[in-house]
Amino acid sequence: MRLHNGLARARRVIAPARQGLSQLLWPAVCDNCGSETADADHTLCTTCWDELLTCTAGDYCPRCGRDASRYGLVAGACGACPPEEFHFDGIARVGVYGDALQQMILAFKHDRSELTAVLGPLADAALQGSRFYDSIDLLVPVPLHWTRRLRRGYNQSYLLAKQLSHPHARINTDLVRIRRTVPQPQIPTPAAKAMNVAGAFVVRYGHGFTGRRVCLIDDIKTSGATLNECAKTLKEAGAAHVYALVLAVAGQRPV
Repeated sequence: MRLHNGLARARRVIAPARQGLSQLLWPAVCDNCGSETADADHTLCTTCWDELLTCTAGDYCPRCGRDASRYGLVAGACGACPPEEFHFDGIARVGVYGDALQQMILAFKHDRSELTAVLGPLADAALQGSRFYDSIDLLVPVPLHWTRRLRRGYNQSYLLAKQLSHPHARINTDLVRIRRTVPQPQIPTPAAKAMNVAGAFVVRYGHGFTGRRVCLIDDIKTSGATLNECAKTLKEAGAAHVYALVLAVAGQRPV
């Protein structure tokens, strides 16, 4: 018993010293901006956390995902919603595309797959807070063309989907991209974005989407053209409802 108590006291003394030495030799850095942080137990610095909180605060339109007061919605849509109908039936988001969230998403899309550890829980919280959480049967990552997937080494939407917890919805990858398209941010108008992705997606034979309620997973919604085309393809394959979950909605900045 005395030995046990002595070891416990020694551990309490040694642990802070070891942590201090570790901080001296390998200072903790922010996973987003790379600056040193005072707390090794946190993945982001105070500045990035503050920016992230700003990006993720506030209500949004459940139809288009843009910032909107819940009291300003009419028939479930905000005044900024485009007049045309979306093929997806609702959307959930983590935040708006700006500041720290934008930096992390851009890094995540290219070579920082480890940021899944930060972005995944945020996406999971957004899904659990959505209006359709209890309704979905399948989680469907928006696919990359195989050439882009080969070059990047991973599909960021699939990595996000793996981080989502749901009592029964499972990941389905039977939605595929058959045509390599120009990245949507490089295209100037919503109409051109829609043309860019038109006919770019199909479903595999034996997909099992018929009658199912699907949630698309993606990193960014800009005009919504990609999500719309994916939802259209899924509904043509028999999906009963299609929703969307994204990390960020572009076209606005946090204030």
